Amino acid sequence: MNVLLIGSGGREHALAWKIAQSPLVETIYCAPGNPGMARLAKGVCVDVGVKDFDALKTLIREKNIGLTVVGPEDPLAAGAADVLGEGGHPVFGPSAAAARLEASKTFAKDFMARHGIPTAAHAAFDRAEDAIACVKEKGAPIVVKADGLAAGKGVTVAHDEDTAITAINEAMVDKTFGDAGASVVIEEFLVGEEASILAFADGNMAIPMVSSQDHKPAFDGDAGPNTGGMGAYSPAPVVTPEMMPEIQSRILDPIVQGMKQDGTPYRGIIYAGLMITTDGPKVVEYNVRFGDPETQVVLPRMKSDIVPVFLACCKGTLDQCEIAYHDGACVSVVMASGGYPASYPKGLPITGLDEAETDADVMVFHAGTRLEGDRVVTGGGRVLNVTARAEDIPAAIARAYDAVEKIHFDNAHYRTDIGRKALARLEG
Repeated sequence: MNVLLIGSGGREHALAWKIAQSPLVETIYCAPGNPGMARLAKGVCVDVGVKDFDALKTLIREKNIGLTVVGPEDPLAAGAADVLGEGGHPVFGPSAAAARLEASKTFAKDFMARHGIPTAAHAAFDRAEDAIACVKEKGAPIVVKADGLAAGKGVTVAHDEDTAITAINEAMVDKTFGDAGASVVIEEFLVGEEASILAFADGNMAIPMVSSQDHKPAFDGDAGPNTGGMGAYSPAPVVTPEMMPEIQSRILDPIVQGMKQDGTPYRGIIYAGLMITTDGPKVVEYNVRFGDPETQVVLPRMKSDIVPVFLACCKGTLDQCEIAYHDGACVSVVMASGGYPASYPKGLPITGLDEAETDADVMVFHAGTRLEGDRVVTGGGRVLNVTARAEDIPAAIARAYDAVEKIHFDNAHYRTDIGRKALARLEG
């Protein structure tokens, strides 16, 4: 079959890389794709925007697409699965109604409260002065979240009241995130260590993938502003085997069953961002798509063909799937443009990509690149996801950073401590 993959980032490159391994797939049409996806033997990039639904529907018809996979959250929130799925076409991704779990923090928190899902206490506000009054009443540390989609940058973990008030004003008064910040959610600060669980869902049940952990802050030691993610590793030792039944019964199953009860069955990927507290795992956020950069470390560990799993989620037959994973570990280091997540230059030549991938266990996923002639240059804040597999986390960390050393572009920035929390836990 032919597959349509919507998106252009590192997550989508990892998805295309995994889909290309399926013997069921002839061609992957990537809309709009990136230079890394174009290099795949089965990859073809097409200049179609992720929310140009008319052009995407034409592409589905003309290229005889048998499955569409939606990568980013924006088109899902805008109704990609609803529109592209008309006539029974299989689309892997939730409906716009189900995508509200990510598109509105207020909706998600109210849903969790209604269905008894463990999460931080919260309050939602559509007036800045009321949100500020809440901060002054509750004190710090406290968390401020823009209600809508803000490309992973709408969350501020404030360790003092002034930082929280600044975050509220940036979102609601300065309109830093546009309409996404028209209202905010003020949350209790949870103490613990974060982890990510991605799970396949078919409207009736959820099957979790292997655990991972993202690194959001820009600098080593979790310092600096939050980003879309500066690296990840899998597995996350903080998520123990004994913890998984609780995550299944209290966090994954209630989402699927609650959505079904509400008349908005959830099909696609559920991303549960968790805080592992002394009281057990609690939900920091739900996302409605594969995590970025968690996908880049989870998919290389997946042994099974992913295409039948996607189709089973679309058809409601996930109970017939057995999903296997490789032992060992995977680590991904994000090489970003200097200045990210603030302003940064573009168009800087990148060298060393081929040298980094001479190791069969290294994958360089393109996140923010473009072609200028025959040269690959920087085109975004997060430029590359340099990813490595190995027998354990220490070896995967070493292999990933060895590959990073082979790649160069001016003023490249990356964290040097990806996976360090895992090492600390493994060392006891």
